Amino acid sequence: MASDTFSHQRREYGDAPLHERELPRDPLVLLRDWLAAAEAAGVGEPNGMALATCGADGQPHCRIVLMKGLAARGLTFFTNKNSDKGAQLAANARAAATFWWQAPRNRQVRVAGRVEATSEAVADAYFASRPRRAQLCSAASPQSRVVASREQLEALVEAFTDKVGEQDVPRPTHWGGYVLVPQSIEFWQGREARLHDRYRYIEAGGVWAIERLAP
Repeated sequence: MASDTFSHQRREYGDAPLHERELPRDPLVLLRDWLAAAEAAGVGEPNGMALATCGADGQPHCRIVLMKGLAARGLTFFTNKNSDKGAQLAANARAAATFWWQAPRNRQVRVAGRVEATSEAVADAYFASRPRRAQLCSAASPQSRVVASREQLEALVEAFTDKVGEQDVPRPTHWGGYVLVPQSIEFWQGREARLHDRYRYIEAGGVWAIERLAP
């Protein structure tokens, strides 16, 4: 079988350095700054992150989810708790997430830590803020389960829509939020000739230590 190569895609980054003296003591401050810079540069959904989970079988799984909150506690996202990722988090409440933005500068952030459920109030508030159609679809969809066809999926949504009628869409008990509580956060700044700048924050007892990593 033919093998495709992508060496022709190689590009030099050549970005400005990231100095340790520029790093705040709180890594979430820097994460907010980098998110804001990506948004200002026109990156679509800069809050999109590759979320990796691993269930009891030890097989890692990764998918893109949208971070919907960033606070002192950590990174918040929402999903169907009966989905594959929900089952994996129930078996192993640890996860990792990666952000990647080419604009305005080539940057990557890696986050690893434990995962906790948000409060019911937080889940209720976010679900209520979503567009009605999104509420209906997420409530009716058996996320990660096999369906026979697109038509079957649409029929499930329409049946649930008819059931709800003109009432507010109730948040289903199987839909909720999670917080990825960071225990390590790495900031990667692209540099020329692949001699990138990498700094890792490690949390211990509520204090962040910073160490430089070789690229």
